[in-house]
Amino acid sequence: MPLTQYPGRVQVFKQVLAPREPKLVTHDGYEWLYVLAGELRLILGSSELTLRPGEVAEFDTGEPHWFGPANTSPVEILHLFGPRGDQAVVRARPH
Repeated sequence: MPLTQYPGRVQVFKQVLAPREPKLVTHDGYEWLYVLAGELRLILGSSELTLRPGEVAEFDTGEPHWFGPANTSPVEILHLFGPRGDQAVVRARPH
């Protein structure tokens, strides 16, 4: 489900991903993944991570990558995709 509609800028999607076979891809851009519910499996090059609710990952999409559920249950995420060169800017820090 798209949450923004600004062509050429960062696009935001809420996604519920069902289990599927990993297939690494590359493309131009930069991605941020925030886990809302379930567990997310992220393969990034030769590294593999499992992210849980409240955890986030960001990466250049020129790196081979794939993400989906870490097990047989769906995972719900916020998925932000932006043009190459866009990166998150942290303005607030925890106490």
